[in-house]
Amino acid sequence: MQNVFELTHPLAAHHLSILRATSTSPAQFRTQIHLLSMLLAVRATDDLQLAPVSVETPLTGMTGSKLDQRIAIVPILRAGLGLVEPVLQLLPDAAVWHLGMYRDEATAQPVEYYCKLPEGNAVDVGLVLDPMLATGGSIKAAVVALKRWGVQDIRVLSVIAAKPGIEEFHREFPEVKVFVASIDPVLNSHKFIVPGLGDAGDRMFNTQRD
Repeated sequence: MQNVFELTHPLAAHHLSILRATSTSPAQFRTQIHLLSMLLAVRATDDLQLAPVSVETPLTGMTGSKLDQRIAIVPILRAGLGLVEPVLQLLPDAAVWHLGMYRDEATAQPVEYYCKLPEGNAVDVGLVLDPMLATGGSIKAAVVALKRWGVQDIRVLSVIAAKPGIEEFHREFPEVKVFVASIDPVLNSHKFIVPGLGDAGDRMFNTQRD
């Protein structure tokens, strides 16, 4: 699939298997999300623009590089919060803007309840963070919000995506790059990714219902 980038690194496969396991505790789940998010962020930012900068080492002067683009990290609440810190470790000067959405269980459609993106002066690159891309509805809504702001370069970081969800998302936004650790084949009748990992937000924040 064009503009879809799936991690092939052995570490991604290793950490993803731990993440999926029912026996993984919430604390370990958060750790795995952190590690996979960092791997995704490295892959998703490998073509950011640079500008030259003068650097004085202990031995001599040299020309180094610095990032030359304004970047926004945009997590989709609540589960997207788990991806923010590892991405910020790599991009400490990025702005963080939150989008609040929940899935209507009857329709499986996203319902927006919080959006405080500014007007004008859009960043150069927007990184949308959501651990799961199932139907693609929430991420489509996030992309619409970023485009309304004026962001031209939008990239999606998801740990697991369903193949039907990516296809549906790209029918509307084929130009948006999607970076994932795994592409799972199907959605079940409740629109959950299979094999997936269950509800990422509940497992991350230990709010599973018995």
